[in-house]
Amino acid sequence: MELKLDEYIRKIPDFPKKGILFYDITSILATPKAFAWCIDTMEELYREQRIDAVAAIEARGFVFAAPFAVRMGIPLILIRKKGKLPGKTISRKYQLEYAEAAIEVHEADVPKGKRVLLMDDLIATGGTLGAACELIIAAGAVVPEIFGIIGLPFLHYDKILHDIPVRTLIKYDSE
Repeated sequence: MELKLDEYIRKIPDFPKKGILFYDITSILATPKAFAWCIDTMEELYREQRIDAVAAIEARGFVFAAPFAVRMGIPLILIRKKGKLPGKTISRKYQLEYAEAAIEVHEADVPKGKRVLLMDDLIATGGTLGAACELIIAAGAVVPEIFGIIGLPFLHYDKILHDIPVRTLIKYDSE
């Protein structure tokens, strides 16, 4: 089934602050055929590739990564905000627009020497995903690719993600 994903993405001007156009994926989730299309397409894209696990960024990345992991028969690794995981974790700090944040992962959840697809719902500046890549690599795995439902290359995520290939289901080249 072919689907025009753009029709299912709600655009909200001036959120979370004036001058920002927010791309809201909750409208995809509220439309079963659009959500199913995303998961089906993700499975098609990666079915023939060697992916040993998928790591997802809190919280909306979890929504897409969980059904994908089940379909692919691979582990799901959760990357969460600092202080949310109870076991032994490793963490990385990254810059927000006017502050610093940190994410972490259970060290034992990352399969050493294996290929871990990194996933989030939207790829904007690449800050969180850059820190997540560092986490996965520090834990001993390889990140062959980053996947997102929406990509905003005009925010120059390539400057942070460097040589790691980025694949998205839809790209917006300007606001």
